[in-house]
Formats: sequence, structure tokens, C-alpha cells
Amino acid sequence: MPQDKPVKLAILWHMHQPNYREPQSDHLAMPWVRLHALKDYLDMPLLAGRYDNVKVTFNLVPSLIEQIQLYLDGGSDPHLELSRFGAAELTEGQRLEILNTFFSANPSTMIQPYRRYKELYRKARDNSNQSVLAALFSSEEIRDLQVWSNLVWVDPMFRREEPVRSLFAKERHYTEPEKHQLLDWQMELMRRIVPTYRELFEQGKIDISFTPFYHPILPLLCDTEIAREAMPKIKLPARRFVHPEDARKQIAMSADMFERIFGVKMTGIWPSEGSVSEEAARLMIEAGIKWTATDEEILVNSLRKSGQTTADSTIHAVYDFGPGLKMFFRDHLLSDRIGFVYSGMDARKAASDFLAHLRKIRESHLDRIDDTVISVILDGENAWEYFPDDGHEFLQTLYEQLDEDPLIETVTMTEAAATTESHQLKSLFAGSWINHNFRVWIGHVEDNAAWDLLSKARDTLVEFEKSNPDFDREKLDQAWNQIYIAEGSDWCWWYGDEHRGKHNEEFDKIFRRHLIAVYELLGQDIPFEFLTPIYHSEAAIKAVLPDDLITPIIDGRLTHFYEWTGAGVYDCSRAGGSMHRVDRYIELINFAFDRDCFYIRLDFDPKKNIESLGRLKCQLTLFAPEAKTIEFNLGRAVSKTKAEKAFHFAFDEILEIAVQREFIFDNGFGTLGFTVALFDKDTELESWPETDAITLEIPDRGSEMFWPE
Repeated sequence: MPQDKPVKLAILWHMHQPNYREPQSDHLAMPWVRLHALKDYLDMPLLAGRYDNVKVTFNLVPSLIEQIQLYLDGGSDPHLELSRFGAAELTEGQRLEILNTFFSANPSTMIQPYRRYKELYRKARDNSNQSVLAALFSSEEIRDLQVWSNLVWVDPMFRREEPVRSLFAKERHYTEPEKHQLLDWQMELMRRIVPTYRELFEQGKIDISFTPFYHPILPLLCDTEIAREAMPKIKLPARRFVHPEDARKQIAMSADMFERIFGVKMTGIWPSEGSVSEEAARLMIEAGIKWTATDEEILVNSLRKSGQTTADSTIHAVYDFGPGLKMFFRDHLLSDRIGFVYSGMDARKAASDFLAHLRKIRESHLDRIDDTVISVILDGENAWEYFPDDGHEFLQTLYEQLDEDPLIETVTMTEAAATTESHQLKSLFAGSWINHNFRVWIGHVEDNAAWDLLSKARDTLVEFEKSNPDFDREKLDQAWNQIYIAEGSDWCWWYGDEHRGKHNEEFDKIFRRHLIAVYELLGQDIPFEFLTPIYHSEAAIKAVLPDDLITPIIDGRLTHFYEWTGAGVYDCSRAGGSMHRVDRYIELINFAFDRDCFYIRLDFDPKKNIESLGRLKCQLTLFAPEAKTIEFNLGRAVSKTKAEKAFHFAFDEILEIAVQREFIFDNGFGTLGFTVALFDKDTELESWPETDAITLEIPDRGSEMFWPE
């Protein structure tokens, strides 16, 4: 009877890092592959494998596996190299680099809980003068920082292993031999990662899929014009990129690695960023792929494109596109609750909330329970650093409840594709999991410049290969590999206005370095435009408007990585005018709204002391069209007085402000301009923007659909 039948739940964890390997080198430009290997890549499959009735799918990016192996073969990164240096032998420049980069962790969960690391963090933050900072720290403090910046990335599952257990217990006064024991242990842990996935896969405990090799946006490789399907008025690169053969190659390289490691053919693909198109799907079918997945918004738009009714459709099903390709559509709400919401909840309550949603879906699908599959797909690494103890209590509780619940059956994607009756999908809408379009990766002046450089380098390689048939084949293959690396999605993720951070310039350099390597391998002169930064586009200083409704958690911290994705942005650090000649406090202004509130987030210069910032006063002026001014001290606890219920704020690492729309407008919508200013008592320190207010349109409720152009 349907009342007794369980609903199928298919969970996919996506494991991914960009390709940080520098051309023709065993050096990685950033340490995130190694650090996430300590924290996420081994404990996740081991934890899932503990439960007899829990099955999950892990999607691995082949270039991630390649970089893990590079470390095992002797590769290194700047953080690892600085960690290995003896603290007493460091130069002043090296000490300063350590003090500026070795606190790259979520402060609330990875620094504040550890007394010694917190002491060092506060001392560095409280002394922002770079000319004297290095001299303020003893060699012993630097060595402790070298240890702690590695130690906190070790997942709780492995903290009973030696030397990790002893180092946590000792807390401070580490020796050089103890530090090197930790660094050597890291390599041994990384050596266990791929064999563990292989063993659990062979035992049927987990399923494994790959993305295309270097994580490219397949539809854009096939034809950049496909971006117009979701955004008809988008401005595309000057050079149209039409290379389905590259998309085919990226899939084939993944399939080859999969078969080498796991001894069977690859059956499933989570396409990079859930990006699909009809041509990309046909390439998967051609490669023998049995299933793929994307976001629920793609399904809605695909049904409309097909002329199929949406009345009886459901995202909780398996669909057929073309001959033999099964498609899953991620439940956006459930996936995002794990990624973005549950980190701020009690672990048991969060797991219970998740199961309550599953049961509710089951109840609404009892009449078609045999055909129902709930797909939950999300990042398997970045979310956990925002959870206490790297999310272990939540995941253990979740798996325990799933293991014991007779009305929920966890299945792998491959099992669901093979055993569940599917619905026919006549057409496939082209887009990604983010707003069902490709705006993050193309259309902005910086994105388009990157695509044009990629096209030029590729065309140069093709013409050179035709004109030089006797040229060194090995060098040609290396040059082609640099092109494939540059086709990865990660470079354009950091171009444009969607994701501004402290590493944008470095990602820009890495991207261009791969293309420059093509010319170096061919012995050709490097065109000047490849030596010119893309990230320093003038477009970066303009206010970019929101492209999605968002509801951030007002807690003064970046609660999760995507919390402000879709917000508008104004980059004060790149704005012109007199502020370049004075001491700047605010680096970035994000702004957004939902159906209830208007939100502002201020990011401050990281060299500023938090306590000194707390003594300042913020003034927010809203023009709608009459001016309304809100003033408050950053360090003051939020007042609960009746007059101030119209807004609230929180200040910790960042300042987050929420203002009720009814406070701004009588009817809740209209044209809004705003400025922000900081004061030290009655002295204005700075005001942004310096000239005209940032202006945006807040639409009537019910008209808040975003269709980016």
C-alpha cells in the first residue's frame, strides 16, 4: 500500500576546487585543495559509509583528484611553503605574509573556539600598521600560528590521530619537529582519499560521478550564443566561441580517469554548476552517460519550452531527455537549507526539520510514490566551515535519522536512474543552477574579455598546429591542456560583479598565466593584452543592481558563502575620487531586498581594528523620494525600543542592516536611493558614494521576478 511505501531520496555531494596548478610546475597557487582535503574529502565518504541504510552519491572533479596526486608527488603551495620554514629563519617579508594570510578561515567556527589561535588573531587585527606588525610577533608566536593555521583544518573525525591529538592538547609553545610531524601527517591523510572512495564504491556503500575534467560550463563551450536563451539582450564576447569538440574532450578525459581509478565506465555526470543545454546533453548521450542533473528552475523552463503542461509536473521525479539520458532536478529549497540555513540551527532540530520536509513531500506524492525521487544536490565542502565542528553533529544526526526512518529510502543517482519510471522531457532549457542562466560566467565586461582572450589563444594554437606539422607533439599536447584548464568555470566565477573578494586579482593572474603558457610552449611572442589585468575593469566601480530576491541572516557575519549571492554591489575600493587619498574604512557595499525588507552589508578594510570600528557611528540615508536618516553606533547592542523596530543591525566581521520596506515607502515599493557614512563622534570619516546616491527600483510585491539581460 502507498501508505507504507518509502519515498526515495537521492543526495549528491559535489567536491570541487579550481585548478590551482601553475603551468609546467608542481606548485599550486593557493592552498585550498590541501586544506579542504584535511577537512572534507575523506571524512565525508567515511561518515556516509557507516550506515547500512544510507546511500549517497559523491561527485568528484577530475582536476581535484589530479591536484591531490600532485601533492603526493611532492607538490606544494605558498601556505605550505611558509609553514615549513623555520619560524626563527623567516625574513620580515615572510613573517608579514604569514600574519596577513594565515587567518584565512571562518572566524566564528575556526578561530574563535581555539584560545591560542584567537589570541594571535586578535593581536594581528589590533595592530594594523604593516610597517611594525612583523616585529610585534616573536618567533614562538609565529610558529604557533604556522601550526594552528594548519591544525584547525583537520576534520574532527581525525583529531584523535597522532600527532593531531597531542598538538590540540598542547595548544601553544610548539617546536619545529612537532610542526613538521603535522605537515607530514597531512600528506599521509591525503594518500587515503582516493583509495577510500574506490573501496566504498566497490562495496556499494556510495555512488560516484564526475564532472567534465576541468569543470567547464559545457553549454558555453558548445556555443556562447546559447546564453541568449535565458538572457536575450545579453552582450556577448566579441569572439563567438563554438567548440563542442572541446566539450566532448572534457567529458572524454573524465571518462578515462574514472575508468582508470574505478575499473568501470562512468555512468553519471553532475555538469559544472548544473549547467545544461540540448547540445551538451547530446554530447553526454554520445559518451554513454546514463544520468545527469541540474536545478528545478531548469525543469520549469524546459517544460514551458516544450509546450508541456506544468500542472501535473513535479521536480521530484526522473525525466528522460533524448535516447537513454535520465535527468534529475535538484530540490532548491531542501538543498539550500543544508547549505545555507542549518549552520545556524541546533543540529538535531536541523536534521528533524529536513526530515519533516521529506515527509511532507512524501504525503503530497502518495498517489505516485513509486515514481518519486527527491534530489538534494549541493556543495560537499564549503558549507561545513560555517557549522560548529565542521557539521559533524548535523551530518551524523541526519544520517542516523535517515538510517532508521522506514518511510525514507536513500538511493544513489545511478540506482534511481535505473529503477524509477521516468517522464518524457521534449526540450531542455539552457541554464545553470544559479537563476537558470549563465550570467555569472558571461555577459559582464570582465567575463567577455576573458572569453575573448581564451578564443584568441585557442585560435593561435590551431593555426600554429596547422602551419607546423613537425612541431614537438608533447609541447602541443601541453598547450592544448592549458586551453582546457582555461575553459574551467572558476575563472569567470570571479570576474564580473557577482563574487568580489580578496582573491579576485590572484584568480585573474592564474587564468591569464595559463593562456600565456600556450604562447610560451609554442615559442611565440605574448600579446600585450594577455599581460594586462582583466579584473581592473572600470565596470567594477559602478553600482551593480540586485538580480535576485535574498534574505540574509542579520548576524554581522558571512553566515554562508552564498548568503549575499544575487545582491547589488558597489566597490568602494575601486571607486575614484578623493577617497583614494584618505584612510578608507568601507571596502564594499552589498545591497538587496526581499518582500519585507531592504538590506545593506558593509565590508570593512581588514586592516582596521574591530574594537576601534565599534566606536564609530553609521549614518544610513534613504531617499524615497524624501530623505530619511537612520543613525546608530556600531558597537551598541541593538535597541528593542518601539521606535527602532523599523530596522535592526548586527556588527561583527561585517555590518548587516535590515530596514522594513514600509518604513521606507508608504506602499512598500518605489525608487530608492541611499548613501552610507561613518562618523567618529561628530567628524565624518567617509561617505559613499561620494557623488550621487546608489539608486535602485524596488518593485511592487508580486512583480519581483528577475529576468537578467
